[in-house]
Order: sequence, then C-alpha cells, then structure tokens
Amino acid sequence: MKPTLAVWKFASCDGCQLTLLNCEDELLQIADCVQIANFTEASSAVIDGPYDLSLVEGSITTPGDAERIRKVRDASRVLLTIGACATSGGIQALRNFSADLAPVVYASPEYIDTLRTSTAIADHVTVDFELRGCPIDRKQLLEVIGAFLTGRKPNVRGHSVCVECKRAGLTCVMVAHGTPCLGPVTQAGCGALCPAVGRGCYGCFGPMESPNTPALSRKWLELGVADHGLVRAFRTFTAAAEPFRKEADTHDAR
Repeated sequence: MKPTLAVWKFASCDGCQLTLLNCEDELLQIADCVQIANFTEASSAVIDGPYDLSLVEGSITTPGDAERIRKVRDASRVLLTIGACATSGGIQALRNFSADLAPVVYASPEYIDTLRTSTAIADHVTVDFELRGCPIDRKQLLEVIGAFLTGRKPNVRGHSVCVECKRAGLTCVMVAHGTPCLGPVTQAGCGALCPAVGRGCYGCFGPMESPNTPALSRKWLELGVADHGLVRAFRTFTAAAEPFRKEADTHDAR
C-alpha cells in the first residue's frame, strides 16, 4: 500500500499548494510514490483518513479553524506545515498588532465569526516539521516529501540568506550600496532572489536559526532607517515569528 498524502488549506492565498502543483514532472513521481487522498486544490476526490502525511497551508483565524486543525492532527500520522501563514500567522497576523477593525470594516460586525488573532498551526497542535517561505521553495518541498518517504530527517538548513548570496557570488547590497536588507536574519530558501536584482531581502522565509535582530536594527538605524521603518520591515510576511515580533515591538515602543 502506498502512503496516503493529504493537503489542507486554512487562511491563506493557496500559493504554497500551487508550489506543489507547479512541481510538474516531479509531481508525477510523487503521485507514483503516494496516494493523494485529500487535495481539494487538485482534485475533488476524497479518501477518508487516517493519513500518513498531511501538508497544512494557512493560519488559524476562526474558531472553526481551531476545531478543524485538531481533527486534521488526530487523522495524521505526520503533519508538516508549509508556508509563512502556517508557520507564523502570515500577513493576516498583522491584525495581532492593531485594534479590532471589524466594527470599522463591516456594517454588521456581529455576523463576523473570527478570532482576534491569526496564529501558526504549531500554536494549536503538535507539528512534526515546519517548511517556511512565502511561498515555499519547490526544491525544499520535494526534499521534505522525499525525506518522509525514505524515513529520514529533512535536509533543510537554517542558515541565512547571506550564505546564498555568497554562494551565488553576489555583492552585498547593504555593504556596497547602503540598501537595508533583512538577509542576515532571514532563513535561506529563496535563492537570494531580491539581492540578485540589487534589492534588500524582505524576510519572506522568516527568521533563521539564530537571528541577531538587534545588531541588524542598529545597522539599519545607521543607514538612516527610522524606528517606524524597522517596525514595518519586521511586520510583513512573518510578523508573528517570535524574533521578528520582539524586534518590531522594541522599536514600536520608542
């Protein structure tokens, strides 16, 4: 029997699920190795669990989400979260840092059944592995699925985007041009896309394994970035990731 694979969506844009579909030739190989039992983005066919492997995209933003993710966890032998929304709350986690805007946005806010916060899957259930990115990297996704199929630990490293820049022979945009860049504190995985075109890293993959965010903030201040600029930089794709959240809170309080 092939192991069963289920893919689940919560509050998200579907970009990480599309990364799986965009694997093209590799997707056919995956389909040969697993039985896709639940993947609404790709097929209406559904096979009841339990599931050997579940990939979960999206954050928890409603009471219904919180209840459903517990059911997914109970039905899954291994649960992997994919993308910034699932691993740190995503862009929608910006609601965590503001007043309740439902009365401002909606004419009848009493009909809106939502949580006050947007939170990562790991804040609600046990997660076996987190794959970061907005969206995730195709090669990293294939590595994680391959690791599951072969019973080994995924080879997804926690070093910074700076390592990717050096490997690609790129000139440091912050040192050479004074361009603010989150690369020194951001986990690798994108292939240093933004520095490759002369732009600073935006932190799409969230904090690397040991981010020195205070030191980077001091460098940004030397470059003329104000405190509110630092707050905006750390509160983007992975605003609720603890190292980025703490650093943003520090400068927001000034």
